[in-house]
Amino acid sequence: MTLLQVSIFSLFAAQFLKIFFIRPINLYTIFTSGGMPSSHSSFVSSLTITVGLKYSFNSDLFAIVTVFALIVTYDASGVRRAVGLQANVLNNLIKHLEDKSFANDKQLIKEDLKELIGHTPFEVFAGVLLGALIAVVNWYFLI
Repeated sequence: MTLLQVSIFSLFAAQFLKIFFIRPINLYTIFTSGGMPSSHSSFVSSLTITVGLKYSFNSDLFAIVTVFALIVTYDASGVRRAVGLQANVLNNLIKHLEDKSFANDKQLIKEDLKELIGHTPFEVFAGVLLGALIAVVNWYFLI
């Protein structure tokens, strides 16, 4: 498989595995962000490991891809996780206001904000591990 094919396979594998980790089990979770394992982390880690194996772990290309992967994984567990936690607080606040009839029969928002956006550090680690495993298996056993 090419670099891109390995990475895309890793992304879809992580998305598929989410079905079994998010309760209740729902096939719709394949199309959502957040949850276990991080598909973003799996995607970039498989790309990074495959680039390292193909072009050397000392190459400039590997360095560039590694920086990209670190930014993506940091964002998945940092910024996006914080956004999800803030969405939870806002959803609870809006429910509280609507329960107290402060909304005067107006709905403050039409839908709850999406709370499962980012990842815990463990979910990111699991995604990195999955991507690395897929890259290594592809490199040593499928090529």
